[in-house]
Amino acid sequence: MKALVTRGNGTFELQDVKIPSFNSDQILVKVVAAAQNPTDWKTLLLNKKPGLVLGCDFSGIVDEIGSDVPAGLRKLGERVAGFVHGGITSNGAFAEYVVIEALVIVIPDSLTFERAAQLGAASMTVCQALYQCLGLPMPIQPTQQPADILIWSGTSATGQYAVQFAKLAGLPDEVFDYADSRTPKKIVRATGGTLKYAMDCISEGMTPNQVSMSLGNEGGTIATLLPYQSRREDARTAFILVYSIFGQAVEFPFEFPANLEHRDNAKMYCKVVSEVLSTLPVKTVPVRLYPHGLSSVHEGFEDMKAGKVHAEKITYRIADTPGLVSC
Repeated sequence: MKALVTRGNGTFELQDVKIPSFNSDQILVKVVAAAQNPTDWKTLLLNKKPGLVLGCDFSGIVDEIGSDVPAGLRKLGERVAGFVHGGITSNGAFAEYVVIEALVIVIPDSLTFERAAQLGAASMTVCQALYQCLGLPMPIQPTQQPADILIWSGTSATGQYAVQFAKLAGLPDEVFDYADSRTPKKIVRATGGTLKYAMDCISEGMTPNQVSMSLGNEGGTIATLLPYQSRREDARTAFILVYSIFGQAVEFPFEFPANLEHRDNAKMYCKVVSEVLSTLPVKTVPVRLYPHGLSSVHEGFEDMKAGKVHAEKITYRIADTPGLVSC
């Protein structure tokens, strides 16, 4: 198959490599589209080893199923989306095929592969933050007694899904200007000083202070996407590393202990997201489709590093890669 493979010096190239083998509890997915995340180019620069396949987020079609995958859980030809820890092994999403446990989201017929490719990491991060960390209600069981939650950076890819899932679960919606230095005070007034839950989708720069100061008089819990400690003693931070859903210890980009509970939760979250997509109105992040498939990733990386991507998802159709032979 064709795949984007690291050279070991912070660069990569399109190569012909073997289709990855899979274990009896895994599935092989033929990738139709792959979406780009900041971690893709950052991993390339930080993990300088050769022979690794880049890319995390993907959508595609189930091509083979391992013998130990529970009967009926997955089916051949099923349209699915998911993510892998790209750039650390020979298994990545910027390729014609990807191997994954059966931890995937079922794509409804109303959703194109291009739009679905962005779902994996973002939706699982949201589930980990809102449900695993903060214990908030799910869209499939909306609450009649809503609590306030602050989602900082609601225009980011993860933030857009977090806002939608929170609203669908019956939580209130009010918009504030993140660039306004008075926003934390405005949030305290709007929530009557009772805000206990927050999700920081930036987790660096000024946001650790801004989010902490938005909490109510009794403090609360902040789900963070990068590790940090709040300066407020009554504000607990909980770092969300989406790769933990596979239940294995993670060493890169941060050390994170193995947690089988996270894997069990992820099984439920995949079902929840699949049901939400098929039954409730969820808008995907606008897609910026690059024209030459995997051959466009160089350009996509440079655009993202230069800050040219805002509130949209760079996406590649694998079939658009020049020289690809369909099979």
